[in-house]
Amino acid sequence: MPYARIAITLPKDVLSALDRRAKQLDQSRSRAIVAAIRAYLSAPSPAVVREAVPAYGTDAFGAARRAQLERDLARSPAERLRIAEAAARTARAHRAPRGRRHQIIGFDSYDDFYEWKQSHR
Repeated sequence: MPYARIAITLPKDVLSALDRRAKQLDQSRSRAIVAAIRAYLSAPSPAVVREAVPAYGTDAFGAARRAQLERDLARSPAERLRIAEAAARTARAHRAPRGRRHQIIGFDSYDDFYEWKQSHR
């Protein structure tokens, strides 16, 4: 059976739970992921398999974003356009000079930073 290599990004807690389950079942991580995907694909309907992520707006940040969206939608289209144009003027006024770029890069560990630094010399 031919195989294909993929790369995925998972929340750390999901990956930890996956690793624990794979160890309990004495399986590799890949084999546990394949079993989960096969179960998902063989489900009679999408409603049978549900994601374990909270619904949008259930945390404090999401609730604040939802409230802001509701306030914005309560405004007239002309008022929303006026506010957007004012925001664009403010952004242009505070833009960095040409040729200069401000960038913030975060790393999970010093080792990750060191690898990045070595590759960008």
